[in-house]
Amino acid sequence: MWSTVTDSKQSAAPVIDGRKRRWQEHKLARRSELADGALAAIRRRGSDIGMDEIASEIGVSKTVLYRYFEDKSDLTSAATLRFMENRLAPALAEAFSQDLDEFGLAEAAISVYVRTVADEPEIYPFVMGMKATGPGVRDAVAASEQIVADMLAEVLRLHLAQRGLATEGSSTWAYGVVGAVQVATHRWMSHRTTDVDELIEHLLMLAWGAIEAIVKANGSRAQFMAANHILPTPDQS
Repeated sequence: MWSTVTDSKQSAAPVIDGRKRRWQEHKLARRSELADGALAAIRRRGSDIGMDEIASEIGVSKTVLYRYFEDKSDLTSAATLRFMENRLAPALAEAFSQDLDEFGLAEAAISVYVRTVADEPEIYPFVMGMKATGPGVRDAVAASEQIVADMLAEVLRLHLAQRGLATEGSSTWAYGVVGAVQVATHRWMSHRTTDVDELIEHLLMLAWGAIEAIVKANGSRAQFMAANHILPTPDQS
């Protein structure tokens, strides 16, 4: 009887379909490969490229693209995440890992973000939603922003903790800085009314002013709100 119960339980266990798992693994790998090909095609043909042109540049039929992607929005979402994983996130991680003081780290991180975007005049409008729409694209852009903000939050938390300051606001501050930098850079990519160095330095002024205010208040919102906030007299020297 015991053997019968045991055998019954074993037979009721779910059977893993090896073929299905292998297909899923293949599909994910193929999607990444095709998304990388799409990025290369966009660099060559421009951000207005269509699915026919992408397929031609990659060297596959459009039918193959639609086998792995539901539509152009799905392909754009995959390309956005690949750009983040392979281009922007590693560059930012390297910037954050440098042996620099806090000002140097802020300058390096902002410079890396802005210059990476500026160096990709066709990729950026394609992957960051300037010419693409759909919930999948918005989700991919939000996911990429979250990756950057979470990286910055951890760096902020570490440096504040090393100074014995409160760290509770680290995530809020990080998301605020990333949002400001991303939106300002997004506008700059549309108009380019200044050179890239001026954009970086203006954004650094904004970010560093926030960092100084946080440190001055010991990372405490209570101390910040209790302080007298009077603009300093500009240095006329």
